[in-house]
Amino acid sequence: MRPGDPEAVERLFNDAAPTYDRLNDLLSLGLHRQWKRQLLLTLAPQRGEVWLDLCCGTGDLALALARRVRPGGQVVGVDAAEAPLDVARRRAAREPWLPLDFQQGDALALDCDTASVDGVVMAYGLRNLADPAAGLREVKRVLRPGGRAGLLDFNRLPPASGAARFQRAYLRRVVVPVAKGLGLKDHYTYLEASLLRFPDGTAQEELAKEAGFACARHRAMAGGLMGLLTLRC
Repeated sequence: MRPGDPEAVERLFNDAAPTYDRLNDLLSLGLHRQWKRQLLLTLAPQRGEVWLDLCCGTGDLALALARRVRPGGQVVGVDAAEAPLDVARRRAAREPWLPLDFQQGDALALDCDTASVDGVVMAYGLRNLADPAAGLREVKRVLRPGGRAGLLDFNRLPPASGAARFQRAYLRRVVVPVAKGLGLKDHYTYLEASLLRFPDGTAQEELAKEAGFACARHRAMAGGLMGLLTLRC
């Protein structure tokens, strides 16, 4: 799989959808849930606000976000792949009182008015976009003045650092073998290659400022393995 190829990324997540949540729990020992909680605590979504969850996958972050903006708010989860959205809709059906909708769409060309939402989240999606800089510009476009965004992903580390060596070992010795056990080896070997083209934290901050954000801050999480980019208009 070629990193950033929209059709390949869509195919990957369609194939992975039935086991995606189980795979995330196995690969992170369940810690991805804590990282997403930290994302929401940092952004502090409020009742009555309108939020987008881009590259929403099977909807766990969108569900958590919808619980925070009710009553009066709204959350829309957007993903290019239909199979994960089917899983997300089934999960949301168990909590029909949540102000939540899921739509198939392109994070680089959102079906959303300019300056129409209070906040945007994206977990493990920016790295998979064909053009991360264009993705940041689109996030900026849809946010209202004073709006904020948070983007969680793997952290691009200096190649010779101890943390980078650990990250490579984790991907090669944990991620790929576990994915292989679920019939998804070929789909997950792309992760390491995707990091090689992904901007590091400093570059992400620069791209965000070029996109027009007033404030952009990237911080490492999980011992440097993950990174959180927080933005404000």
